[in-house]
Amino acid sequence: MLMIQNVTKRYDDKTEALKDISMIIPGGACYGLVGPNGAGKSTLIKMITSIIRDYKGKIEWNENRITDKTKQKLGYVPQDIILEEDISAAGNLQLFGRLYHLKGSRLNQRVKEVLALIGLSERSKDKVSTFSGGMKRRLNIGCALMHNPELIIMDEPTVGIDPQSRKYIFQMIDDLKTAGKTVIYASHYMEEVEKLCDYVAFLDQGEMIENGAINELLQQYAVPSIYIKGSGIPQDKLEQYGTVSLEDGAFILYTEEALQAMERIISYCRENRIGVERLELVHPRLEDVFFRLTGSSLRD
Repeated sequence: MLMIQNVTKRYDDKTEALKDISMIIPGGACYGLVGPNGAGKSTLIKMITSIIRDYKGKIEWNENRITDKTKQKLGYVPQDIILEEDISAAGNLQLFGRLYHLKGSRLNQRVKEVLALIGLSERSKDKVSTFSGGMKRRLNIGCALMHNPELIIMDEPTVGIDPQSRKYIFQMIDDLKTAGKTVIYASHYMEEVEKLCDYVAFLDQGEMIENGAINELLQQYAVPSIYIKGSGIPQDKLEQYGTVSLEDGAFILYTEEALQAMERIISYCRENRIGVERLELVHPRLEDVFFRLTGSSLRD
């Protein structure tokens, strides 16, 4: 279990990067940190990993302060690629394994295991400079897993990658959870967090907006919605039934009485001979919860 209690970080100009953040991250779960760029996600991660040590509050892993000894049980995947381009994939893994005091047959065995986990066994001897961006991202994660950590922290691990590499990373996280590992997954891609994580914390402008189990937050905050696409449908008519937003040329209607509203929209369109391309109920999304709590969409 990771406990973060009343953590505040101020910089020299007295700017507050984080303001009184508290959360408990249970063991064996995937915990999402969600927020726009500048929300404080990376700052919090650097505090958990002890890269930043000057802050107020308390951070404990299994009821112990994060020290050089406990850091041996932690794996950190930074947002930036930290690989040696002129050596092979296996060479990079060996380098990071040695940093965590692996050697001999144990080191070689662990290299094979991690290469299989990240889907790069067939490219083990190739230089990293020949890899695609997605392959480098996967190897970047592999380096953080060499010492078989109990807690793995990933900071925006899918930025700018291809669908195949994204699929590998998703499978990796599922495998880590199955093995009982704890994963902190920081992202501003809400659909990824909803797919992968059990819990989530919303950060915005350094503040904790809300946190908890994703299923519970969806039940508590998400409003049922209807997706409506067609020509000639007046927005003011839809606003009679709830809140309306425009998304990619279609209307999203948020309403507590979704089925009744849909019936009335169908009747109105039929009576006025309005063509409808799509009309469907939308499953509540984490994005909707963030919008309801902050009043804004998640910004890139």
